[in-house]
Formats: sequence, C-alpha cells, structure tokens
Amino acid sequence: MSDLREQRGIARSIGKSVALVIAMFLFATLVMPPLYTLFCDLTGLNGKTRGQATPVAAAVDTSRQVTVRFVSAKNDNMPWQFRPEDFSLKVHPGEQIVTHFFAQNPTANIMVGQAVPSMVPHNATDYFHKMACFCFNQQALGPGEAANLGLLFVVDQALPKAINTIILSYTLFDVTASSPQAVAEKNRQLQSVRTADTTHLIAHSP
Repeated sequence: MSDLREQRGIARSIGKSVALVIAMFLFATLVMPPLYTLFCDLTGLNGKTRGQATPVAAAVDTSRQVTVRFVSAKNDNMPWQFRPEDFSLKVHPGEQIVTHFFAQNPTANIMVGQAVPSMVPHNATDYFHKMACFCFNQQALGPGEAANLGLLFVVDQALPKAINTIILSYTLFDVTASSPQAVAEKNRQLQSVRTADTTHLIAHSP
C-alpha cells in the first residue's frame, strides 16, 4: 500500500514538473517576446532601433560632425552576400543622408531575407531617425539576383554632445520558410519578366 502511495506521489510530482515546463515554454515563446519588444521600444536598451520616422524640416548643424559606422552580419543559415556600401560616413546633425547595403542571393531558389537592426551606444536610438529603410520590409530575391537596399536617415541635432560615433548594425535572417506570400509574389514577378522577354524576342525575330 505504501508503495502504491509512493508511486502516486512520484507521478504527481512528474505531472507538476511537466506542467511547469510547459507553462515556462509558453511564457517564453508567447509572452516574453512582446514584453521584450515593448521594453526595448520604451527604453532603447539593447540598442534596438526605432521604427520609421516622419521627415521634419530642420536646420543642419554644420558646426558638428558625427561618425556613423555601418556593420553587416548574417545568421548561420543565411547564404546571401550582405554588406554596406559605405562602411563609415561623417554626417552633420539635421542632414538627411542616403546610403545602401548590397545584397545578393547566390542560390538557385527564391529566398526572403529580413534585416534586424541594432545600435551602439543604445542611448543614440532616440536621436537616429530612419525615414526609409530596407529593414522595414522583407526582401525577396530571385536566384542569383542582387539588389542595393536603401537607407535614408538623419541624426537629430539634440544628440548628446558626448556621442561622437554611432554604430548601426544589421543582421540578416533567412525568413523564406515563414514567408510563402513573398515567395509567391517574387515568383510572379520573375514569371512576368520571362514572359516579357519571350514576347520581345518573338516580336524582333527575323
């Protein structure tokens, strides 16, 4: 009888442990990411950058220069080439700047990439405004296709005087498996181009 009670006690303990693990997993996957995003959006900690900014006319502070360095990285499963065209720029606060990142898909398949930004120092995020950025959208590239991905930004005149250098990093992730609509749209675009090329060749054939 005591053995039966002991076995039931062990079973209850295992059941509680399994339930706890499941609860922790659900919390980590469903609750923590939104909380983390909200925390970063509110505080700027961990260097997470802000979203799209609305252009505002402002005088350019030509008396001051800030160095903006650009860094590219890829996750382990991303085979694309990905690099900044400008590794470093000297900008005046209030000056709108355009730069590009080069990306190329060397594979034989359509792939979709998503760039995730981060910034150092983290307290510069409130003063770095992106009016346009390739990171706002997924980027679909066909087999062998290359693209220059644009970034339009301005450094706020209110940037603390102690900050003379800003490092903006983009990590590129392969999101093809979770982006079937982007793959389908890119496939339609490529098919349209092939059809147009075929029509052109037929029209100009002797």
